[in-house]
Amino acid sequence: MSATRLSPRGLAAGVTAFVMWGLFPIYLHALAAVPALLVIAHRITWSFVFIFIWMLVRGELGRLSGTLGRPALVARLLVTALLITCNWLVYVWGVAHEHIVETSLGYYINPLVNVALGVLVLRERLNRAQWAAVAIAAVAVLYLALLSGRPPWISFVLALSFSLYGLLRKMISVEALPGLATETLLLTPAALGYLLWCHEAANGAFAGSDPWIAALLVGSGLATAIPLFLFAYGARALPYSTLGILQYIAPSLQLMCGVLLYHERFEPTLALGFALIWLALLIYAADGLWRARAPAAAAA
Repeated sequence: MSATRLSPRGLAAGVTAFVMWGLFPIYLHALAAVPALLVIAHRITWSFVFIFIWMLVRGELGRLSGTLGRPALVARLLVTALLITCNWLVYVWGVAHEHIVETSLGYYINPLVNVALGVLVLRERLNRAQWAAVAIAAVAVLYLALLSGRPPWISFVLALSFSLYGLLRKMISVEALPGLATETLLLTPAALGYLLWCHEAANGAFAGSDPWIAALLVGSGLATAIPLFLFAYGARALPYSTLGILQYIAPSLQLMCGVLLYHERFEPTLALGFALIWLALLIYAADGLWRARAPAAAAA
């Protein structure tokens, strides 16, 4: 691994992106009184505004028009846009209804769902360590479902929607920024229409006259766009294995927010299920690091 690939700026960008995502429950908790659909409408609309301004300043709007000129590509990006919207909506609802621990579980099992989709869709083959990680995670999820008396649907929806989003974006030939701009552009008419409809309702599009809530709703666009930009920069500058380890920062911080700040239930029986998930992730991450370093060691 060269010093160029593990750049300090790339590492700082990646860590900052995952820390922002990990602390996002604090931001959303301040908006708990606002309906989740209204939060998502603001998040989509203001994300597009900030992304459009960013591309305009950088003189990159031609890349967006080039993407929009390919109907088949736009259709695929519409699917990914709907998937990420579903992910955002469930996440915002979960935080607002005090299910932060369950949302963190979804992002913990997300890498293992990626592995399963790789086997089922991309026909990838797993080694013994990867199969062991998937099996342990499956046991942990079954245990947590039996413990709660219901399937952890919030975790399932978050993990599956984000994994499918990542899989489709991997298969779609489009760069990160114009792809993101196209997704938000496709969603903005519906989001803006909903905001205009809310404006005619009793509470208005900004859920009342509280300037703090209004500022947070507008700022949700920046809170969405900034970590995505940092993540894209880090993904280009860092080895994939390093990025894979960094992704566990976000659910770890989300879990701490739920337990330490908002005092959600985290009894020893629940901790046992999470411990199994962590064991599966440890096996998966260790195997990934070993496989990434083995070619470099052999070359040396």
